[in-house]
Amino acid sequence: MTITITAFERSPDGGKGLARDTRVRWALEEVGQPYAVRLVSFAAMKEPAHLALHPFGQIPTYQEGDLALFETGAIVLHIAERHAGLLPDDPNARARAITWMFAALNTVEPPIFDLEIVRLLESGKSWFEARLPLVEDRVRDRLVRLSARLGDADWLDGAFSAGDLMMVSVLLRLKSSGLLDGYPNLTAYVGRGEARPAYQRAFAAQLAVYTGKPPAG
Repeated sequence: MTITITAFERSPDGGKGLARDTRVRWALEEVGQPYAVRLVSFAAMKEPAHLALHPFGQIPTYQEGDLALFETGAIVLHIAERHAGLLPDDPNARARAITWMFAALNTVEPPIFDLEIVRLLESGKSWFEARLPLVEDRVRDRLVRLSARLGDADWLDGAFSAGDLMMVSVLLRLKSSGLLDGYPNLTAYVGRGEARPAYQRAFAAQLAVYTGKPPAG
């Protein structure tokens, strides 16, 4: 059965790979599964047909036969459990990889997302100058602890896993902020993720939607 995911018809990130469908594309590329993409407009995301797939009117969604999923964590976990390549065979290592997936989404991403909201939507507010350093400090607290845990390892727990895929995806949202610059091991970690051929294919596919030009090769 063909896997179909949804993505922005016109991504607000300008094709930089920050839209959350990129995480799902990356996971599918890592496990070698072909997929189709159905592009949706912002208006279509609020219509009944899409809300039946994603009750909060967002992207991405994942459909395979009569299975429909939403939320990138759930989708990537489903892919990783169904296909080899993103979760270790050892049960304990597998559980740790899943833990890192949850850590990326529940612990690391929320303050990063808050920072994006502050910079994009609150820059003209009276409280912006006071609030911005507080939000940046919360992000740095996560980065300090993550950097200490990663150390000089290539990946979070042995070989590359779905935990790394999700963590790198989250940290990519900080590239333009400069906050990663103080953590050379995290900068290198993100670079290793971006260098993976599966990520390169996912990025190119997402960018092609924005530019209207098919990926090279």
